[in-house]
Amino acid sequence: MNPPDSPRPEARAWIARAFTASEDIVYIGLGLLLAGSALALLVKGAIEFEQTVVEGKVVEGKHEFIDLLDRILLILLIVELLYTVQVSFREHALIPEPFLLVGLISAIRRVLVLTAKFPELDERTASISQQFTIELAVLTVLILALAISLVLLRKWGTPVIAKRV
Repeated sequence: MNPPDSPRPEARAWIARAFTASEDIVYIGLGLLLAGSALALLVKGAIEFEQTVVEGKVVEGKHEFIDLLDRILLILLIVELLYTVQVSFREHALIPEPFLLVGLISAIRRVLVLTAKFPELDERTASISQQFTIELAVLTVLILALAISLVLLRKWGTPVIAKRV
């Protein structure tokens, strides 16, 4: 029946349940940390935006706008990560679509911040402009690849990479 050195079926089931419970605890902890981070960033962003409006810096400084845009995109990224953790917790499966969305948001965030800061770069330095152009080109290719992947996943259904029972 069972080889002498293999665990009994009951022990295997108990060990599998223990690992699943441990995984659930980790997902709950990650979810709480992500939710807390997103809420803290949202509150801090709202306070800084309110201070910027009261001080009248909205019209004169685009640094504040760039920082606010960066923070908003970071919050959106954290919320997508939270969704990814939620799906993994609920389904006990690894679904690629949320990861692609996180990558897409990250790349778009970087492009927006880069292009907003580009006019501030010292035009005398050719190497900085070249690095900027290369990074922007790589990010553009990455965004296209992620967008095409998302379209293909939605067209043919979202595959489950690993499903645990």
